[in-house]
Amino acid sequence: MTRADIADHIHSTTGLSKKDSVEMLESVFAVMKESLEAGESIKVSGFGNFEVKQKEARQGRNPQTGEAITIEARKVLTFKPSNLLRQAINK
Repeated sequence: MTRADIADHIHSTTGLSKKDSVEMLESVFAVMKESLEAGESIKVSGFGNFEVKQKEARQGRNPQTGEAITIEARKVLTFKPSNLLRQAINK
């Protein structure tokens, strides 16, 4: 499913114009992005949690040469689905 598909679904279920549906969807994504960039978690009841986690630097290997390399510390985005979403998927 793409952004356009979601916007079309919003348009068909709410009666908003397509332009308003796209603007609403983009504003929701913008708020989510800003929150995650600030390091905040997003909890959507009945859907799941988005969380930014810090990964520490670690040693790795180049699979072609076997040479040891250092993988830099970084932040990663994780998603944990709610139990309701898991149950709906597994029906």
